[in-house]
Amino acid sequence: MNKAEMKEAILAAKLERNLKWSDIAAAAGLSSEYTCSACLGMNHLEKEQADAVAKTLGLAGDVSAALQRFPHKTWAQPIPTDPVIYRWYEMLHVYGDTIKEMIHEKFGDGIMSAIDFTMDVDREADPKGDRVRVIISGKFLPYKSW
Repeated sequence: MNKAEMKEAILAAKLERNLKWSDIAAAAGLSSEYTCSACLGMNHLEKEQADAVAKTLGLAGDVSAALQRFPHKTWAQPIPTDPVIYRWYEMLHVYGDTIKEMIHEKFGDGIMSAIDFTMDVDREADPKGDRVRVIISGKFLPYKSW
């Protein structure tokens, strides 16, 4: 089973069992965000975690095996048109240079890691309409001179 087939099987089972990502993540002992990313094919799980996810979803060992394989983190498609994903592209287009400048000003020449990285997605109550709160935290990695 490849990662795309795994993703489809997981999404179908999640829907069929009426599970939330937090339910699946609890079984794996991981964050909802990381578990979701692994289930969508962009990260991997260790055997124990993968087995727990597959069991929670009522899926076979081939799903667990696919969850354990290291992914290819590539984007073969053009900019997505799904409004939620597109808005992230829009935010980076508008604020990417600003984020880069702020990182350089505060840390020096380097990057924010997407490997040593955490993310939390929450709902924030607001009388004018609930807000999406995303907290992204990545380790700073300075460029080195030699």
